[in-house]
Amino acid sequence: MFTTRPTLQGTFGMVSSTHWLASQSAMAVLEDGGNAYDAAVAAGFVLHVVEPHLNGPAGEVPIILAPADGEVRVLCGQGPAPEGATIGHYHSLGLELVPGTGPLAAAVPGAFDAWMLLLRDHGTRSLRQVLRYAIGYAQDGHAPVERVGQTVETVRELFETEWTSSADVYLPGGRAPGPGELFRNPALAATWRRLLAEAEAAGEDRVAQIEAARAVWSEGFIAEALLRQSGRPTMDTSGSRHTGTLTAADLADWSATYEAPATYDWNGWTVCKAGGWSQGPAFLQQLALLPSPVAELPEYGSAAYVHLLIEGCKLAMADREAWYGDAAEVPLAALLSEPYNTGRRALIGDRASCELRPGSPEGRAPVLSAHAGAVSTGEAGFEALGLPAAGAGEPTVAKDGGTRGDTCHLDIVDRWGNMIAATPSGGWLQSNPVVPELGFPLGTRLQMAWLDPGLPNSLTPGRRPRTTLTPSIALRDGVPVMAFGTPGGDQQDQWQLHFFLAVALRASVRGGLDLQGAIDAPNWHNDSFPGSFYPRGMRPGSVTVEAGMDPEVVSELRRRGHDVTVGDAWSEGRLCAVARDPRTGVLSAAANPRGMQGYAVGR
Repeated sequence: MFTTRPTLQGTFGMVSSTHWLASQSAMAVLEDGGNAYDAAVAAGFVLHVVEPHLNGPAGEVPIILAPADGEVRVLCGQGPAPEGATIGHYHSLGLELVPGTGPLAAAVPGAFDAWMLLLRDHGTRSLRQVLRYAIGYAQDGHAPVERVGQTVETVRELFETEWTSSADVYLPGGRAPGPGELFRNPALAATWRRLLAEAEAAGEDRVAQIEAARAVWSEGFIAEALLRQSGRPTMDTSGSRHTGTLTAADLADWSATYEAPATYDWNGWTVCKAGGWSQGPAFLQQLALLPSPVAELPEYGSAAYVHLLIEGCKLAMADREAWYGDAAEVPLAALLSEPYNTGRRALIGDRASCELRPGSPEGRAPVLSAHAGAVSTGEAGFEALGLPAAGAGEPTVAKDGGTRGDTCHLDIVDRWGNMIAATPSGGWLQSNPVVPELGFPLGTRLQMAWLDPGLPNSLTPGRRPRTTLTPSIALRDGVPVMAFGTPGGDQQDQWQLHFFLAVALRASVRGGLDLQGAIDAPNWHNDSFPGSFYPRGMRPGSVTVEAGMDPEVVSELRRRGHDVTVGDAWSEGRLCAVARDPRTGVLSAAANPRGMQGYAVGR
């Protein structure tokens, strides 16, 4: 099979990420003797610099790690709603949705502390050793990808008239960052240099320095600057200026945490995801809805196959809306049980459904947000809001900074067999004004919580807003063999499922998993459920496919009642993946050509 690139194979280490500089920085750490977790932290901080429209230090990152000598764990870098972020407070401001930008949408920042815990507990390098790559690119400059400048141009007026601290960083001399030019963020470099100086004042012990850095973030000069920014009246997507709810206690009292993954066994594989505070279990539900035995699956890539996956996704995402969140217990065991899925599977017919059909696990009646049941936004509706209806995992950004789709991803496996998948996001340059003292903005993840009371994803102080971020690790016979993930908001667990099944169902090549072939295969997504990003619209019956999909498959999907949009070639997904064959120790990696910036490296 022809692929855009080879599936890389070797024995020393493999990295795949959404930006080549992050991939190569991680590889440099591996070459210097670091392990997969050291390399991931270095790559994560580089991604803050080179993909600022996709993630930042005050955003969030769910991480799944599979140590060579330990159990698979989830490291939650998703901060909760501040104590003052009550539904009543937002209603008192006349709001029915959390704004898509501005300090009212900011959760407690989670990414930095998660990276620090990963380095402390599983890494071997010092803080200085992993931060030096990000500091170098921020101070000395990097050639930005084209999308950075395009995003800045989209929000130029907002930056120049309202968010002037952002203009200072991203419109130096009135010019947006351009490809082939060096773009610098000296304020960010200065922040990390000061952090290092204060952390190293704690002594030579590596762990003591990391703990000191965590204190600087949560209680020191960084916390003070974040709080000042949260208290500044800021124009947001509501059209008004608001201050945030973040307090010193919110920052000081929160820490990233470890937890067990949600898992599902399918055809000899075990897939590990974050729990019901993420959309990760929607991937598992889609697997549970597939026919059993697997031999009953339609032919890979056929119209019947694509139809089945689309309709299963609709059911899983309807359950996501009704049952996922951190404000109530998620009935995950019931949602993944065979009796439940036998009944749900029977709902999939030969025709496309345009209904939002959540199920009733354990006989419980589903409850949806009134907004979720009422809002349907077609192509013209999204365009009127300044939000393109389809994206490739890059953010689609309105002039007021409102964003659909976002995020970065990285996967690493080292020569010892340590494996990690992480999906950093939030804290985008278009999410909030740059904190002038720090060089990066607050995040906006609270926009994913509803302002209706009594829902699993209702905005609740101290609880996490349900996130779209959803890295994956897959095991065979109990042994971790693959880490993968993608940007793309609500599309993440659609594109990942298509990739995973392409790997699992198709013949292997070169003695290993055909990761690149699975990534390059034509992809698609649907929007037949409430979106997670402001303004939370949906397009019942919609399917967006790449131009590379077989025209006969497209025709058959339309005959079955799907509202098919044929997008550009190479426009669906930005997957990354690494793998390890436990029989031979051979490592593999691949990265998506879509977006023209993801790369895998290794040897």
